[in-house]
Amino acid sequence: MFLHVHERDALAARSTRDVDIAVDRRDLARIAEAARPHGFEYRHAAGVDMLVDLKQPNARSAVDLIFVGERVRAEYVEAVPLFSPPVPTKEGVLVAPVADIVTMKLTSFRLRDRVHLKDLDAVKLITPEIEAALSPALRARLQTVRSEE
Repeated sequence: MFLHVHERDALAARSTRDVDIAVDRRDLARIAEAARPHGFEYRHAAGVDMLVDLKQPNARSAVDLIFVGERVRAEYVEAVPLFSPPVPTKEGVLVAPVADIVTMKLTSFRLRDRVHLKDLDAVKLITPEIEAALSPALRARLQTVRSEE
């Protein structure tokens, strides 16, 4: 989210305290194994799957794993979208497409997600095409975000 907004307007980009990555649950063992040599250990704690930085072993330094095709929480209206091909930033970093990020943010719909949606919308990253592809429930949520001050 940060990188997409930063490319449009560096002053409008805000960082977050955590990193979330969407993965396929079937790849969890391979991901945990690949992360270990880089100082991360897989843990499941308090209902959250994460890769914990062993140099700073706490939830705030962890990379949260969310699973495509599954709801993060039972009350979420939709599952995490399936993978779309990543898109490169100007620096060559591969990131999730804006459409997937918008869907995920509208699904979780916490205050921080609504703020991120406002940031994406302010720099015109939520296009009419992205909006049209949303389910009716998520499109209604986007309208709610746009109506909030």
